[in-house]
Amino acid sequence: MPLRFSYWLAAIGITISLAIAEQGTSLQAADFDAAKLEKLRPTLQDYVDRNVVAGAVAAVGNHKGLVQIEAVGQQNREQNLPMRPNAVFRIASMTKPITGLSIMILVDQGKLTVDDPVEKHLPEFKGQMIVSGRDKETGAVTLKKPSRPITVRDLLTHTAGLPGFPEGIADLYFRRQLTLGEAVAISSQRPLDFEPGTKWAYCNPGIDTLGRIVEVVSGISFETFLERQIFAPLGMKDTTFYPNDEQLTRLAGLYDIKDGQLRYLGFQLLGPTKAARHPIPAGGLYSTAEDLARLYQVMLLRGVIGEVRIVSDKSVAEMTRNQTGDLTAGFTPNMGMGYGWQVTREPVGVHAMLSSGTYGHGGAFGTQGWVDPGKDLFVILLIQRVGLANADASDIRRDVQQVIVDSIK
Repeated sequence: MPLRFSYWLAAIGITISLAIAEQGTSLQAADFDAAKLEKLRPTLQDYVDRNVVAGAVAAVGNHKGLVQIEAVGQQNREQNLPMRPNAVFRIASMTKPITGLSIMILVDQGKLTVDDPVEKHLPEFKGQMIVSGRDKETGAVTLKKPSRPITVRDLLTHTAGLPGFPEGIADLYFRRQLTLGEAVAISSQRPLDFEPGTKWAYCNPGIDTLGRIVEVVSGISFETFLERQIFAPLGMKDTTFYPNDEQLTRLAGLYDIKDGQLRYLGFQLLGPTKAARHPIPAGGLYSTAEDLARLYQVMLLRGVIGEVRIVSDKSVAEMTRNQTGDLTAGFTPNMGMGYGWQVTREPVGVHAMLSSGTYGHGGAFGTQGWVDPGKDLFVILLIQRVGLANADASDIRRDVQQVIVDSIK
């Protein structure tokens, strides 16, 4: 598919997607076996029929763009709304690589480096201490000075040691009643759990701190930076922290499972979509399969599409390689951590059909997105389910990936 067709596709995205869903055809399948790729839809439908998910959208593409998109089941069972290809999903922690991308854009602009101490940009982090001991009986904590301050690199790779928020503050955070500056200021005053760079520990406050650095360095809000530097240039028209009224009509409902049946949770766990004060760089974005396909396509193209360059080739390479060595990282075996992206060190388990060096991220509500440069492939799976034992290792993710990889010529 020529790049000029990609721009045309961006302009008419929903029209072409509905055609795909109705006709069961692909945009271009020169690099895929169409007959084998047709198995994607019944594979998804099986999970709907077995009450694992209410509905799902899956997309597959390569460096040429979106190849096929399938929407099955229902967007909202209670309202009897069918799932559509342009349904909006809370992608939660799939936001993290986009936050990492925003940092690397600033690196390209010469405004910071990944080895900058965080305190260089956020002075409130000066003098941060580390926990050296805890008394099990009294709960008393002993503090000491860490061997070095935390850096931007530590935040990008979840190796900074920042703790989570205490219970009362966590409630304000998830209800998005804090500003980003207020949330990060609280993190700056809490002692680290371990020496920076010595362990991997999944850290939402660390990614939020990156978002605050973007605000301070760029001089604009985090959400405005993403819109100007990433979403608008790529035509990601439905990717936002705050869905508008029209987008909310396309928002997929959230479900969990009870006694073998799906139970509708509404939208309360997704957080407020209006009047929120905190964009949550660690997990606040809403998006669609088509929008994410544009992002993953530009990653396969090493940061450029047509005449539009989002980030440098060098920064893409740094973002998507394992930066954590042999540290145990991620939520599935043999994973490393890049800058915002989880990276497959060795394909095993749910990654077995993918290549070494595949990178991507999942979200708390079951969403998944992975880019396999070795196969010139990206895979997107969008669902809204809580209660999965491990969304990163879910059966539905594995089966979707296997069907798609098997269809590559």
